[in-house]
Parts: sequence; structure tokens; C-alpha cells
Amino acid sequence: MALSNLSLTIGNGEFVALLGPSGCGKSTALNCLAGLLPLTDGSIFLDDRRIDTLPPERRDFGMVFQNYALFPHLTVRQNIGFGLKIKKVAKAEIERRVSAAINLVQLSLHADKHPSQLSGGQQQRVAIARAIVIEPQVVLMDEPLSNLDAKLRHEMRSEIKRLHRELGLTTVYVTHDQEEALSLADRLVVLHDGKVQQIGTPEDVYMNPTNSFVADFMGYRNMISMDLVAGGSAGKYSLRASGLELTASNLFSGAAAGKVRVAIRPEDLLVENALGNNISCTVKSVEYQGKDFAVEVSTEQGITLHIRTPKKLEVGQSTNLTVPSERVLVYPDSDK
Repeated sequence: MALSNLSLTIGNGEFVALLGPSGCGKSTALNCLAGLLPLTDGSIFLDDRRIDTLPPERRDFGMVFQNYALFPHLTVRQNIGFGLKIKKVAKAEIERRVSAAINLVQLSLHADKHPSQLSGGQQQRVAIARAIVIEPQVVLMDEPLSNLDAKLRHEMRSEIKRLHRELGLTTVYVTHDQEEALSLADRLVVLHDGKVQQIGTPEDVYMNPTNSFVADFMGYRNMISMDLVAGGSAGKYSLRASGLELTASNLFSGAAAGKVRVAIRPEDLLVENALGNNISCTVKSVEYQGKDFAVEVSTEQGITLHIRTPKKLEVGQSTNLTVPSERVLVYPDSDK
């Protein structure tokens, strides 16, 4: 995927996640940083030093790959020390650094094992230790947890967060997993079709997506075509669709009277009677998902909505939903 006008400054010690669906350009961006893909335009600087003209081994980056890329014939200790050996670091210094890295990723009991004797999570720890043992200025991580099961992903997220906090490493992390990015990063860079859609803190991107693509990608599953009625007052805007009427207080750039796209997160639709937008509906399906239920409902106007609620609802049940005006986001209809 070609990148277009990607301009980003990353602070020392910052954790930045490149986030987006498959084929959006996030791995391309990482490979350009690493030197695995050449630039056709633009430049990359590390502090005041231009590095896009340098080969990968001279960029002072550590890299953690999706598939771990461990040498099967080498032990954990040998895998971690491989980069230092290539750099011709003194043997005593290699031993010191490798031992420190092994302790840091909590693999002391497995130091003399081969990759085939390790679990997926342990192999990923070896890959991380190998990347940080060379003491790079920047660590690049390309979907490092995608091959792990859900439990291991959660454990490794905590591990990566701990290592980043303890070492203060500047990190660029590629993922398509919103939860992963939200839990790890200081800032998110959301990409689509090679273009930056939004840069911001996890909270800002989650709560205030700047366009309907970001809203949809970040979990605003209810995307409704509505008419924005001119003449809103006191910061409230009126919306209508086939008899359904809502008010909103978040109007994004480009949205004007006429057709618009309205985004609402499933968890912002509350099963209760309260102040705000009230929507009468009928339950169509219910999925139990542990701590809550994923429910599909149909409004009186035949509009399908998705909600998440801790309340147990029954198929065919009539209920009332409420959504606060500030959680109804309005985007231009052309913003697709």
C-alpha cells in the first residue's frame, strides 16, 4: 500500500501505534522506517540525522516481527545475543547485556532452551529481548501479538507495557486491534488507504473520531443515514430519518443541513428511560458475551441498531433506549 503525505513527529520515549485495517499502509510505514522498503519521496530523521539513506543495520532500530523470526538452532541466550555478536561487541559485554535482557523478560529458567521448546508467548519475549538488548534508539513492532491466543495476547500486552515503562523506549507499534492500541499507546495514528485519518490520544480517538471511517473502525457500529434539520438551537442539532428523531451536540466539519451520517457506539445506547434521545424498539437477537450482552434491535421505523448492555433482554421484547445528545456524532454524508 502506497503512503500519501504521512508526516509524523515522535517524541523521545513515546509509544505510538499505527492502527488500521489490513492493507491500510501501516506495515508499509514501519518497513520504510526500518529500511526494508525504500522511499520514493520524503525523508526520515532520527533527531537531527537523516537516516532514510542508511541501510537497516545503521539506523539504530530494534525490530520485533509478527512471526518472531527466531533461529531454531540457537538457544534463547544465543538468539538474544545474535545482534550484539554481529556488531562485534566484546564477549563479556554480550554476556552482561544478554543476562540483563533475559531477566527483564523473565526467561531465566528458559535461557538454554531452543525456540521449539517454548510457548508462543515465551518466543515473543525472546524476540522482544533480542530487539532491546542492542539498546536501540527506537523499537519497531509489527503486529507482534497477532499469532497468540486471547489469553497470551492480554499477558503480552501487560509485558510490553511494563517493559516500555521501565526502559522508556521510543516505540512504534503496528496493529489492527483497536483494544491493543488503546491499551498500549500514548498516541494513535489511524490509517486508511495509505492516508492518515486521525492522530490523537487513545481517549480522543475513541471518544471523538474525526470522520465516519474512524468512527466505524473504532466501534461506532451504528451508522445511520439521517437528515440534519437546519435551525438547531443552544448547541443542539435535530436529526430525522423515517420518523426517527434525534438530537445531537457533536457536529463534525463538513456536516450541514441535508443528508448526514450519524454514528452511535453500542454501549452509548442505554436500556432505560432517561433524559436524552428516547428510541422505542423491539429485540431481534441476543448474544451472551460474558460480562454483558450484544443485542440487535429494530426501531419502530425499521432501523436496525446494535447495543451492549448488562441487562438480560429477550427476543421479541419491547424496550426503550436512551442515548445522550453528546454521544450522537454527526458526519458529512460524503464522508465515507
